[in-house]
Amino acid sequence: MNMLYLLPTPLAEGTAPQVLPPQVVAAVARLPYFLVENLRTARRFVKEVAPHRVIEDIRFELIDKDSTPAQVRAALEPLLKQGLEAGVLSEAGCPGIADPGAALAQEAHRLGLPVRPLVGPSSILLALMGSGLNGQRFAFHGYLPIEKGPRIAAIKQLEKESAQRDQSQLFIETPYRNDQLLADLLAHLGPATRLCVAADLTAPTEYVRTLPVADWRRLPELPKLHKRPAVFALGK
Repeated sequence: MNMLYLLPTPLAEGTAPQVLPPQVVAAVARLPYFLVENLRTARRFVKEVAPHRVIEDIRFELIDKDSTPAQVRAALEPLLKQGLEAGVLSEAGCPGIADPGAALAQEAHRLGLPVRPLVGPSSILLALMGSGLNGQRFAFHGYLPIEKGPRIAAIKQLEKESAQRDQSQLFIETPYRNDQLLADLLAHLGPATRLCVAADLTAPTEYVRTLPVADWRRLPELPKLHKRPAVFALGK
């Protein structure tokens, strides 16, 4: 049956046996076709999860943030014309969540193809779960602006929205800029605003902590976040 599976991948290296449910492992072990964000890491992931498979016998198609709508449609044609099943693989976490896999799911729905999301690790949901912030009302904003002025304006706007809507605000940064983002958050958020930093989720070095900004400022040492995948959240 021509099904498009959305297959979660581990957030941290070497954690597949601990974080992937049997349904994901079974799908990776049998699907003939994968639509992937990165060819090298996708092949390595399939070989790790299903070492018995011959990688040369599997079809991999690159679909990333630069893929055009025509390329997305073409990647799904084998499902329509040949009745193939296919799996979508992100670099890390759940396809379609802050990820170009959403374009594949959208086009599959337009074409009438069945889409099946499978359970697996999501850094955004894990961060929210561990934060103690409002899990009934929340918003994820992706990346904040890089330039200082727009970034500070965005931080203040998120804090305002959080207070007005009683809504947790989640966002991320390129890992090598995490320390600068944390410094800007502590410099420009109000002292009573609660801030969560969730880094290296599911890894042995996992760090999740939520404190009022005033308490963050009093810490003798801030967490070192450089090059560590992290999610930030703020709320009341």
